[in-house]
Amino acid sequence: MADASADAMRDPPSARANILQRDAALLADTVREAGALAHSLFRTELKNWIKGASSPVSDADIAVNDLLEKRLRSATPDYGWLSEESADDPSRLERRLVWIVDPIDGTRGYLAGKEDWCVSVALVENDQPLLAAVFAPASDEFFFAVRGRGATCNGMALHATSGTELDFSRVAGPKPLVERLRKSSDDIVLHPRIGSLALRLCRVADGRLDAAFAGGQSRDWDLAAADLIVHEADGNMTALSGDAISYNRAEVTHGVLVAAGRDRHAAIIEHFRSRPLP
Repeated sequence: MADASADAMRDPPSARANILQRDAALLADTVREAGALAHSLFRTELKNWIKGASSPVSDADIAVNDLLEKRLRSATPDYGWLSEESADDPSRLERRLVWIVDPIDGTRGYLAGKEDWCVSVALVENDQPLLAAVFAPASDEFFFAVRGRGATCNGMALHATSGTELDFSRVAGPKPLVERLRKSSDDIVLHPRIGSLALRLCRVADGRLDAAFAGGQSRDWDLAAADLIVHEADGNMTALSGDAISYNRAEVTHGVLVAAGRDRHAAIIEHFRSRPLP
């Protein structure tokens, strides 16, 4: 099959703009529909089980994944696909454009009746996010970003907080990791845990958090959409080395990451360069 839409992305700006506009509308509509489905199943009796070592999955995850795959892949059959709830197809590595999907990010909280979960989908071009949508239906928050065009939540522009100071009540992530930012032995009070990693990172973009960490073992589908939303909100998100994050590689697992407004992010990276993790 000809890689028609992906080829169009290489064409003159007008053709690329048309494809991008089409894909942005497709993404927004599909993620809203997927979120509505997930919300309709929220706090109902669901079959659930454990995959791998300790990762929960439920009938809702599978139903939402099926909806997303049907809508997105039927409209863009020449794009690659990488989802937490789909068997990995290595042909994605040959695709210029790839959907990266987490049908329900925060399944553990979802099954416990908590509201800190979301649907998270990104369109990645080569190894970087181009479009992103993160929808938290329980709190009615729809985050959206297009590369180079800013990020919004429910249509309002997002801006990460400025400055370099650290108020630990506005920092989220694994406590042993965050505690390494301390300048004294005093105890710190962290922001309450946010079960969805994608939503935790979006809280940096909307300014409710000053910084957020992702512990090791996060995957592409946890990160790709929130990564673009943070960057388009004047923030930065990288490895603790300061290296950018690349997506749609053969290995989709990432190490420790940090997101913050640009100046604060730079200060945190400098801190860890002088005090590296063991």
